[in-house]
Amino acid sequence: MSTQDGSGASPGELFTESVSVMRRLRGPGGCPWDREQTFDSLRKHTLEEAYEVLDAIERRHWKDLCEELGDLQLQVLFHAQVAAEAGYFDIADVIQALNQKLVRRHPHIFGAPAQQDAEIAVSQVLQTWESIKRLEKAGREPSSALDAVPRALPALAEAHKLGSKAAGVGFDWTDAEGVFAKLHEEIAELRQAIREEAEPSPPGARQTGAAAIASELGDLLFSAVNLARRLKVDAELALRGANAKFRRRFAGMEAAAAGPLSSRSPEELEALWDKAKALERAGPEPVG
Repeated sequence: MSTQDGSGASPGELFTESVSVMRRLRGPGGCPWDREQTFDSLRKHTLEEAYEVLDAIERRHWKDLCEELGDLQLQVLFHAQVAAEAGYFDIADVIQALNQKLVRRHPHIFGAPAQQDAEIAVSQVLQTWESIKRLEKAGREPSSALDAVPRALPALAEAHKLGSKAAGVGFDWTDAEGVFAKLHEEIAELRQAIREEAEPSPPGARQTGAAAIASELGDLLFSAVNLARRLKVDAELALRGANAKFRRRFAGMEAAAAGPLSSRSPEELEALWDKAKALERAGPEPVG
């Protein structure tokens, strides 16, 4: 497959060029913004680019996906260059480790002839992958069963995986009703923290109250994610769906208002919202 600009350059040549460009941006006389970036400052950009890839996939916009994958690759190059400057590793180490992992975890493709199996089921592939992954990590002596869950995951995904790991050793609700009860408990504790925050308190205590509210709200969200897990729902995708629905309905409010929403009363805004919901549920009007 040729490149879109017709250059005919190979993927390897183009990737080498990208590495060189990044090295120059970070080098003497390079871009001031690029040169001051660190692992920590790049974190939010890396996460944003990953979500933009997901958004392009959901919209089925393949031109945007092509661009967003490039932006995500930029983050890989960026982190690898920062690491190389610190003497930790470089982009070649990243690629080599990935290649070795892919070959090692697919013995049914790259293993000895006796291991290769063209008819292997998907479930067997996943079992083999997890088995090899456990062997790779066996020498690291984790202090907890939860150490296998990366802390760098988005919070919703981390909560889901933590709940799954805990369930693997039997620490879980017996059914969804148990999680509903936990949700009610967490809501009550959040309400209590809010009441305590509103009460007169000595100087300096309000920060503690605010921290308690954040803590209780975190517990409520964690329980909600575990309810999604028990119901076999991906909490991240469910929330993204709710976000998209809110966007659509809010746009419906704006269209129906025929003017700025800021000029409407709370009652009028509620009525516009209800109208937008009703129109969305009714679906498009039949043609003809």
